Amino acid sequence: MTRFIHDQFAKDYLEELLKAFGEVQAPKRVPAEVREIDVWFNPSPTTSEDVTVLGLLGEVAQTTAIIEPYRNPATVDELRDCLLKLLVVIGEVQREAKRNKRQLSDHELPQLWVLTPTASSNLLSKFNPIEGEISGIYRLGEALRTTVVVIHQLPRTPETLWLRLLGRGRVKSQAIDDLEALPVNHPYRENTLELLVSLQRNLSITEDVDEEDREFIMRLAPIFNQEKEEAKQEGLQEGRQEGRQEGLQEGLQEGRRQMLENLLLARFGELDEELEGVIPLLCTVTPQTLATLALSLPNLSREEFLQQVQDLTQ
Repeated sequence: MTRFIHDQFAKDYLEELLKAFGEVQAPKRVPAEVREIDVWFNPSPTTSEDVTVLGLLGEVAQTTAIIEPYRNPATVDELRDCLLKLLVVIGEVQREAKRNKRQLSDHELPQLWVLTPTASSNLLSKFNPIEGEISGIYRLGEALRTTVVVIHQLPRTPETLWLRLLGRGRVKSQAIDDLEALPVNHPYRENTLELLVSLQRNLSITEDVDEEDREFIMRLAPIFNQEKEEAKQEGLQEGRQEGRQEGLQEGLQEGRRQMLENLLLARFGELDEELEGVIPLLCTVTPQTLATLALSLPNLSREEFLQQVQDLTQ
């Protein structure tokens, strides 16, 4: 159960970070046997956003990409399944180009990114990867267009932050510390914290959470409580603003009522039940209408005045 919650968080999180740089589909179906890509990203040729703000994740946004984030360590079978999805999509892209009589360069073909929290050397050895210039990054050969990111091996640097947030345990906790330490005006800080709090909230109402998830819930509790307090303060502020507006409105209504009482007393000498009954009705007419009625009041008999009020408020 919790795996699906984490999977949905990973999709929402990647979509939130990448949507400014291109089209994101999460999930995306591929042909042949029904399969789903966790996250499909297609860069926008017209975006003015600076993708380097995402560090290493920004490299993902340089080309069309299939992104497969795993909550648990990816297995050999899961890596093969990812490769199969990539090859199916490449075949589809190449057929489309052939129909349009267009030559494709390798750069135009989608790149597969497998994000796994951990990976054993035994698993990696089965694919003979080439380790990248950054620890934790493994390429499966140029023709395969596949990169495996072993998140727990990534260095703790600003460039890897946005990938480390998809890690587990201590790696994720440190990444949250680094996220909180970002300037409050960082373009992705607030939205990412909101997504993490949403994940914490979903896990909190789930019964079968493990020890790691319980630690994550406790780690996010201060942020969650702060968010609730800020929402409460905003609500109080809005309430005070609404209260001031209501008080002002009530004051205006009371002033209008007092003015009408004085006008009617001056014209008719006393206020009986019938005259008092028309005052609330006159409080609802426009100021222009009320001013016109007040100017004509000295020339109106009691019966004429009551008839005019009836005509105005029907």
